[in-house]
Amino acid sequence: MTVERRRRLRKAATDAERVLWRLLRSRSLGGYKFRRQYSVAPFIVDFVCLMPRVGIEIDGGGHFEPEKLMSDEERTDWIVERGFHVIRFTNTEVLFETEAVLERILSELDRLSQ
Repeated sequence: MTVERRRRLRKAATDAERVLWRLLRSRSLGGYKFRRQYSVAPFIVDFVCLMPRVGIEIDGGGHFEPEKLMSDEERTDWIVERGFHVIRFTNTEVLFETEAVLERILSELDRLSQ
């Protein structure tokens, strides 16, 4: 079920996810290898760099509803407890502040790699 769900999520990627994946894939950012729609069971993280353990989540408008904010916080806490550092961006940040997003990701990756 998880493999199928990850495939569906990849096919239904948002514009922001497609833009960021194009910039992260093939070790394009600082030589770091990323995977998309990666399982940190029972959750699926938008993008993951396993060395160091960094997850990147891209949040659309629905993530700002009070119930979803609480759910996202619990989800993030669970993933962090498994040894990942989680970075969250909004769709708007990825689409309109792309360079700043990439700089923050690279900065975190470099910091955590030391």
